[in-house]
Amino acid sequence: MTLFLTGSTGFLGAKLLANLLSTTNHTLYVLVRDVNKGKRLVETLGFDAQNRITLVQGDITLTHCGLTESTLEELKENVDVFYHIAALVKFDEELRDELFNVNLEGTKNALELAKTLFSKKFIYVSTAYTVGKRRHGVEELYPIDAQVHNPYEESKVQSEHLVFAYADVMNVSIFRPSIIVGDSETGEADSEFTLYGFMRALEVFKRRVDRNSNVANETYRLVGSKLSTSNLVPVNYVADILALAATKSEASKIYNITNPNPPTNFDLLQHIKKALQFSQLEIVESTTSLTLTTEEVLINDMIRVFNAYLSRSFNFDDTNTQQLIVGSTIQHLNLSVESMELIINAYFKTIQ
Repeated sequence: MTLFLTGSTGFLGAKLLANLLSTTNHTLYVLVRDVNKGKRLVETLGFDAQNRITLVQGDITLTHCGLTESTLEELKENVDVFYHIAALVKFDEELRDELFNVNLEGTKNALELAKTLFSKKFIYVSTAYTVGKRRHGVEELYPIDAQVHNPYEESKVQSEHLVFAYADVMNVSIFRPSIIVGDSETGEADSEFTLYGFMRALEVFKRRVDRNSNVANETYRLVGSKLSTSNLVPVNYVADILALAATKSEASKIYNITNPNPPTNFDLLQHIKKALQFSQLEIVESTTSLTLTTEEVLINDMIRVFNAYLSRSFNFDDTNTQQLIVGSTIQHLNLSVESMELIINAYFKTIQ
């Protein structure tokens, strides 16, 4: 088949490209804003990547993603599956306009491009956190006015509705990963979001403490919930499922790519403390009478943006995903303690 992909120079997209190259014979057209960056990625992939990947310069914020008329004619009626992965993953309210421009308008431009090319199938990579402030995630569309934590979630909820509005034009499906972390076999990662942003903040704070001998042995409290869980999914698991989706995803279905047995925040912090060699951290439950020190206020402010994902539990149904992988070599996720430690340790090794 011939596949067209956006977002392939990102963390997940690059992993999916490598997967498709190693496990299929598909021809790949890859949208890139920066052709030189795309070329550098292709050079690292192997599996005859330079002959199987065609880089297409463009930008999802432009009409038809910025493709030239000649490229549109070349690809018209020649794209079997269109993967839309590109997105802006930021949670700040002040970035609302940019988030909607990239995530919602970008999705509209991608859908219109797929329609113009007469693509048979459109696969949209969303997020499990369109669940918003609900506790239970289902494999259905949530209300477009659902309560959410931030403009990122809001932009993705609206994008999902937009994707399903094209169900009469082509076969559309939505895949919703939760918190994507490193490869479960190698620990390899290239991300600064969610868990990695959280770990980075703790590492920066530790360096601050290390420079001040007067506070070196103090205990620092992170406000949260010890028993709440963080729904982490390895990038290789997500890429395996997305690669399978090209041939097996069903029209108008939603697939949660989530962890059925996520670690608790307490256990996760123990792994991070050990890897960071920062034993003075602890989680405390939020109470109105809690008084934080100046340093504790600082560290809690540094991680506040991640609280919606790392300080409460979500229960996700992934029945559709379990059905999708039946008959394949993909096993339903069972992220071991050893794999979790490998992923965390690999991150801290890269920033030393």
